[in-house]
Amino acid sequence: MDTASPEEAFFHLESGRLRFWVRQEDGSMVGATISKETLRYCFGGAVDGEDAPAIYRAHRTQIDDAVRKCRTAGALEPIMLRDFHVRTA
Repeated sequence: MDTASPEEAFFHLESGRLRFWVRQEDGSMVGATISKETLRYCFGGAVDGEDAPAIYRAHRTQIDDAVRKCRTAGALEPIMLRDFHVRTA
């Protein structure tokens, strides 16, 4: 069982995804994921994803904005970001 707090991003090794939460305008938190491949393709990074939390922190505004846009467009939680979400955020 994962024990990270809702504000703390963490890399889930089994799925190869960074899991994180984004505060919405109404104060609620929405869970989201982004793959190590998307992080590497869009922002650079290690093939194994070991630097995923650092990549997320460095680009948090852009990534969180992409989650908010997906949520506004009707995406259900957890929101799974793809390359095109982040590149157009």
